[in-house]
Amino acid sequence: MPYDSAVQQPSTLYKRHRFPGEIIRHAVWLYYRFLLSYRDVEELLAERGIAVSDETIRRWCRKCGQSFADGVRRRRLRPGDKWHIDETQLKINGRKRWLWRAVDQDGVVLDLLVQPRRNQEAAEAFLRRLVDGCGYHPRVVVTDTLASYPPALRRVLPQAEHRRHKGLNNRAENSHRPPRRRERVLQRFKSPEHAQQFLSPFGPISDHFRPRRHRFPAPEYHQLRQGRFADWRAVTGLQAAA
Repeated sequence: MPYDSAVQQPSTLYKRHRFPGEIIRHAVWLYYRFLLSYRDVEELLAERGIAVSDETIRRWCRKCGQSFADGVRRRRLRPGDKWHIDETQLKINGRKRWLWRAVDQDGVVLDLLVQPRRNQEAAEAFLRRLVDGCGYHPRVVVTDTLASYPPALRRVLPQAEHRRHKGLNNRAENSHRPPRRRERVLQRFKSPEHAQQFLSPFGPISDHFRPRRHRFPAPEYHQLRQGRFADWRAVTGLQAAA
């Protein structure tokens, strides 16, 4: 069952905007779904006769992206009880930062957090954020061999089975690829806040429209895709496609 059967109506997000909600929604979808910059989205809208600046599109994404992502999270099925957690290095303004990321056994993105460290304190902070966000405890947690994980898990998730092996955690490591591709398009993140601000909505929205196509025959995939678009229209409070 979905986390929450109530559908958030974000119509207030579109108030006092010169452009209708359908255009705003479509621009946000283009930006988070594909490997596009704000100027790429500007050009795609211009081809359809919609003259809007890349700065306006940036403001739309900042204002609406997280709200749309939260709506997608609420409507999805409850993730699995096997969590894969991994951290990867980001270089921001010449300084190391760490992107902590968790997915379930089906590759569904659970959460992510940009932190300056990857010690026990950072691991505990991410685990507590995960538990608070998901609302339940996992049966199994799979990590690599980082020494910070065992003590953090003993404090935050003492009942979960902990499996430590680099080869077992390919699910989480592979999930870093989409953010890495977007990082290249963005020509690196400008600050830790910029990275968190972009990646928080990017994960759920991108995930929602990538249902692991290779697992489904074409008719089933097409039906699933239509269902995902229907969910997106409900989440964004609009019933007509842009």
